[in-house]
Amino acid sequence: MKKILALLAGAVAAFATTGASAQTLKAVKDRGELVCGVSKGLPGFSAPDASGKWTGFDVDFCRAVAAAVLGDPQKVKFVPLNAEERFPALKKGDVDVLSRNSTWTLEREGALGLLFAGISYFDGQGFLVRDSRKVTSALELDKSKVCVQAGTTAAAGTEAFFKTNGMALELISVPNSAEMVKAYEEGRCDVLTTDVSQLYALRLNMAKPADHIVLPDVISKEPLGPVVRQGDDQWLNVVKWVLFSMINAEELGVSAANLDEALKSQKPDVKRLLGAEGALGEGLGLEKVFAANVIKAVGNYGEAYERNVGAASKLGIPRGINQLWSMGGIQYAPPFR
Repeated sequence: MKKILALLAGAVAAFATTGASAQTLKAVKDRGELVCGVSKGLPGFSAPDASGKWTGFDVDFCRAVAAAVLGDPQKVKFVPLNAEERFPALKKGDVDVLSRNSTWTLEREGALGLLFAGISYFDGQGFLVRDSRKVTSALELDKSKVCVQAGTTAAAGTEAFFKTNGMALELISVPNSAEMVKAYEEGRCDVLTTDVSQLYALRLNMAKPADHIVLPDVISKEPLGPVVRQGDDQWLNVVKWVLFSMINAEELGVSAANLDEALKSQKPDVKRLLGAEGALGEGLGLEKVFAANVIKAVGNYGEAYERNVGAASKLGIPRGINQLWSMGGIQYAPPFR
């Protein structure tokens, strides 16, 4: 009898675990819409255009997940969140996934009960100043008034950098990026600090963007990526393999532009990626062609990067370490096999 009860208990536990692990994927499919948390307006990453349509690198990732799960990149509800709102909203279930500039840290996974699904953008904290100051290095910022956004990792990073280098500063905390730019332009601070990618974006919102420069110094590691709740392994796998599919597609030379031709490829790696061989996607609870749907919707990783934030975009951010590992960068994804 004890053996039978033990077996029954194990079966119940296994069923409960399976049920819990499928909760977000099932909810999204039943709803017919992905609810995606994004920033409140960061050019190149997530911002509404003149017609109200959301665009940007992080927005494209939301659409990629919708394409993978629902077969339609337009079935997304975008929820704009500031830095202090983002993690509570995800924890409460107000959004299914967070795709906004958020740094992967131990505290956020250990204390907040969240999980990062990969690194979509390798970033680092930097500084923006007026070109008229003729400053060429962050080591020349002694006695500066530095604006930082509340609820981010930038405040502690700034204080540590200035203390380590024997410099004084006045740290001015503001609630959001718009207020940070306003304070800077009004002269309440003479330096902005946040992730370098965000500095390029904020500069676009200034009256005369060319009058301001992003200094070359990078004082921290800021690996940015999509975030999900802990306790939902299947959903974590879905989100991270959407990202990995985009990176692998670029490495294999598969793009939105040549997808039809790629579908005819006889290369095993390409066939597995696009679902023409095997059924890897079904193990995630998706269609076997989920990666093909992603690429059709938003392109591969390089296409999304260049379109939104790359050298030819308004932001003009060099690819740098976000280049593929095979091209001199550090962007890398596990293989489809």
